[in-house]
Amino acid sequence: MHIVQRGHNRAACFFAEEDYHAYRHWLGEALAASACVLHAYVQMTNHVHLLLTPPEPEAVSQLVMSLGRRYVQYINKTYRRTGTLWDSRYK
Repeated sequence: MHIVQRGHNRAACFFAEEDYHAYRHWLGEALAASACVLHAYVQMTNHVHLLLTPPEPEAVSQLVMSLGRRYVQYINKTYRRTGTLWDSRYK
């Protein structure tokens, strides 16, 4: 399954090297919790691609919600911002 998640209005969602590391850390935790298998990923400044195999269809939404909650909280706190980071639902 190919998942794409873009920054809101195609704005940046990674601002510094530490942000990429934080995202990958929480991606690892979300993968373990959802039992999804990650085959490849790409982190661009304003979007992410994940190529994964879920054990069941619901696992994808669990992974994205878990990862999104933690990463968006981190970004909002770190950069003193509020609101959404991602543009609508993942595709």
